[in-house]
Amino acid sequence: MLAATGAAGLGLVVGAPSAQAIDRALRESSRRAVGTAGTTLESVATPLDGAAAYTRLTGGPGWPLVVREDLVAGKAGRDGRRTALTAFVQFTDLHITDSESPARFEYLHPLIGSAHRPQETLGSVATAALVDRVNSLRCGPFTGRPLDFVMTTGDNTDNHEHLELGWFLGVLNGGEVTPNSGGPYAYEGVQASGDPLYWNPDRHLDGDWSAFPVLPGILTAGTRTFTSAGLDVPWYCTFGNHDDSVVGSLPDLPGMAHWYTGRYKVIGKDSGTAEKLARAIRTPGASVPVTELFGGSGTIREITPDERRRPFTTAEFVQAHLDPANTGSGPAGHGFTGANADGVDVYYTFRIAPGITGISLDTTTLAGFADGSIGLGQYLWVEQTLKRGSSVHYDFWGNRITRSVTDELFILFSHHTSDTMGNVLPDARHPLEPRLTGDAFVALLHRFPNVLAWVNGHTHENRITPRPGATPAQGFWEINTASHVDFPQHARVIEVADNADGTLSLFTTLIEAQAPYSADHGDTSPAALASLYRELSFNDLHADPARTGAAADHNTELLLVHPLR
Repeated sequence: MLAATGAAGLGLVVGAPSAQAIDRALRESSRRAVGTAGTTLESVATPLDGAAAYTRLTGGPGWPLVVREDLVAGKAGRDGRRTALTAFVQFTDLHITDSESPARFEYLHPLIGSAHRPQETLGSVATAALVDRVNSLRCGPFTGRPLDFVMTTGDNTDNHEHLELGWFLGVLNGGEVTPNSGGPYAYEGVQASGDPLYWNPDRHLDGDWSAFPVLPGILTAGTRTFTSAGLDVPWYCTFGNHDDSVVGSLPDLPGMAHWYTGRYKVIGKDSGTAEKLARAIRTPGASVPVTELFGGSGTIREITPDERRRPFTTAEFVQAHLDPANTGSGPAGHGFTGANADGVDVYYTFRIAPGITGISLDTTTLAGFADGSIGLGQYLWVEQTLKRGSSVHYDFWGNRITRSVTDELFILFSHHTSDTMGNVLPDARHPLEPRLTGDAFVALLHRFPNVLAWVNGHTHENRITPRPGATPAQGFWEINTASHVDFPQHARVIEVADNADGTLSLFTTLIEAQAPYSADHGDTSPAALASLYRELSFNDLHADPARTGAAADHNTELLLVHPLR
């Protein structure tokens, strides 16, 4: 059953409630957020004219709190009893993008929507506005607990370039960031090509993007140096497929660095060739002709080569986080340790709060293609980690096992969701190791009642899914959050509270970047560029309203059995 509670506190039952449900909702009507400011409890980006070909945004009414009792019913009066255990923020799918890079295939965007986005050049400065939002919140809106950390769940970069990695680290750690590549004085990407296949903001072009505004100079503004405040709280990092693969889809092949650092960029190809290449990219195991993808026939533009665009390896990604120069607000390595420095096994555990352990997974495979899976070695490592902190668990056949150990509660983080872990192609880091699907991993987590939640990204949509187990205590919540690159551009605050009645509450609250809903199109300040980033993402030809999710995927109280009570 779902109950919705507005920011003013009145509980309303969704659907056709029973008399008992109405009574419970009224008894719970005192539920209020400690502070709604800066969250979607207060206001949400809303189109001024949803039917227009291009619309500005405004601040619409906030979304209510939805109480979800899919796994266990809540008990009256818990608001006055609860104790906060932790509060943290999830960033996901930031996709910090070098939009001038020749190792991209924007011309496929009519067939693969993520190949080109009109807002992508503004991504770095807009992510700094998301950092500002977190710094302004300071605490969880429902428990008031100070934020313990931020976790970014993968696709931190768009095309695993050294430049993108530097911009990502600079934005989160703080300091000057210059999101420009190639020639220092002119933008050289597809948005200055004069091709109507793309939105060219400096001029009006007929075609699909003709309703978009003409904004001369916006590309120059989006690539100039700005200063990020950096996160005020510690932050941790999880690896995503765009962090290890060419545009998140293709394995690195011999000679790939040539296409990244070279002087020729493909602007367009004939429709037949584009369709063939798009089919190959979408098919795991298919042969993708890299030379044809990044060269060969078509419209090719000469640009300024840049060695800084060289793709990084998994080891280099981890080592950059371990570099003391990139510690920022901490911790050293941002979760990664020297044991991860070779780039082979990039998963780890960390202390969330007293009695709560975080597990950061690596669900990517260097075989390429967007979806993921989990290697057998990592699966067994997770199993042993959970056993060490669980006095009660269940074996493969469902038998209850008790052990004399100190109990921990667990929250897991990964890039991929359970539904997107079907790519079992072998990983070059462990070429002989079997790969397991999301269903197999869910079955593992059901064996451990101490697992509270699995937090992930990848889908670019808001979706919260209950995962009931064989007993009420074996259930957990899978919390999937929308990206920051595509509308609705959300991050999520997650709070864990002990209700002192045998249940726990997980509060999830969506937040938006600290930028006005609408800014003067002539304003090129960082805040205005972040506002435009959001506006363009809403109007993107490939924007999908389903990514926003339903009310039950937004601001929620997720109830579950407290496994230690």
